[in-house]
Amino acid sequence: MRVGRVFGVPLYLNASILLLAVLIIVLYGELAGQRLQLSPLGGYLVGAGFVVSLLGSVLLHELGHALTARRFGIGVRGITLELLGGYTEMDRDAPSPRVDLLVSLAGPAVSAVLGAIAVAATLALPDRTVADQLAFQLAASNIIVAVFNILPGLPLDGGRALRAVIWAVTRNRHAATEVAGWAGRVLAVGTAPLVAVLYAVDVLSLLALPLTALVALTLWHGAGQPIRMSRIGRRLPLVDLARLARPAFAVPTGTPLAEAQRRAAEAATNQPVTGAAPADHLVTGAVPADGGAPDSAGPSGAARGTNAALLVTDSAGRPVAVVDPAAAAAVPEARRPWLAVDAVARSVADLPTLPVDTDGERVLERVQAHPAAQYLVTAGEDVVGILHIADLARLLEPHRKMNT
Repeated sequence: MRVGRVFGVPLYLNASILLLAVLIIVLYGELAGQRLQLSPLGGYLVGAGFVVSLLGSVLLHELGHALTARRFGIGVRGITLELLGGYTEMDRDAPSPRVDLLVSLAGPAVSAVLGAIAVAATLALPDRTVADQLAFQLAASNIIVAVFNILPGLPLDGGRALRAVIWAVTRNRHAATEVAGWAGRVLAVGTAPLVAVLYAVDVLSLLALPLTALVALTLWHGAGQPIRMSRIGRRLPLVDLARLARPAFAVPTGTPLAEAQRRAAEAATNQPVTGAAPADHLVTGAVPADGGAPDSAGPSGAARGTNAALLVTDSAGRPVAVVDPAAAAAVPEARRPWLAVDAVARSVADLPTLPVDTDGERVLERVQAHPAAQYLVTAGEDVVGILHIADLARLLEPHRKMNT
């Protein structure tokens, strides 16, 4: 739920924040009420005050990341507060190890400063007062957040700092990301015995065990994403849109679906394997039907027939739509001779475009910024092929099981 903007950065609240609020108000409210000899209502009000103060601290932590990122020209899409804290979503990665290091450490630095201020306030305030109790809890929570986030493993801030250092030394961002990701998984596994020890010495209560288990699980899964992305990054040089895009076969608007499919298959079968197709008919360079990387000689006529995308053109020969293969496949064969291709096509205006010479890094950025099932691959103003996201996914993650 979007709740507004802070310094121009959109602020969102995840529904899980309600669970955090209830837990703190009930558990901490009762503890504070007993310690300060307040009524149950008074204790819950103190708990609510702590929730607001804690969320404010987390917001300032994330603003540290966001404003530092903007200082170095990295756009910030938003800040989200949730059950286990919050996260800042940026529109691209840091351009250098130095920027990555500064952005990652900005959040813990803010938490450390807030913790120090809260410690000073705790020492200055009278003991066993509401203000003193809130200051103490803010000091403890901010110091814990600063120390925990600086641990060297992704997705924690310390993991990003570790990645930046390894990146600077090795000049290999992808390898650095994978190392920092596995360091995060080591931290996740190490959380279990640490929690057991803290519970055994009465540092943690029984009620804290489920939350710490959730933290460990979140760490494990959070580390998995950068590991996956680092492996994808290593394969980005293999992305060649001229070969990866499926060939586009042009048919006039109003053509029956069955006739369009027949023409595309016939043209692909008759097309020479190594020859270039006429621009107004079939553009070669599709990924093989088995999803592997195309070979140096290009796909066979049968493979092109299997993968050819149908491009719908107007009376002047201009492309106006692309047939959705899933929608076309869902049409019963008996109806295809009577159904125009337009009925199962998407307007080209609705499809993102990719210049045919776009490199792998830029292709991935474009796909992440504009998710879609199909992309128009263009050379100047001409459509030279259709990139299917499934083909790109198979190239970048050949061992990952996917729905086709």
